[in-house]
Amino acid sequence: MTELDLDRVYTKLCHILGEQGESASQQILGRFALLAMLEIADADKIERLIERAAQKP
Repeated sequence: MTELDLDRVYTKLCHILGEQGESASQQILGRFALLAMLEIADADKIERLIERAAQKP
């Protein structure tokens, strides 16, 4: 995935979350996480990604 691709899909996600509101955003992100896990299909990789996501920047 190129930097432009990443920017495009992240922007789309942000717009959809903004349109749907805060309460729906949590449900959307939860569904997205589950769908992404199914696509990744590697439990060890998913666990590492969860740990990275939980780290403070």
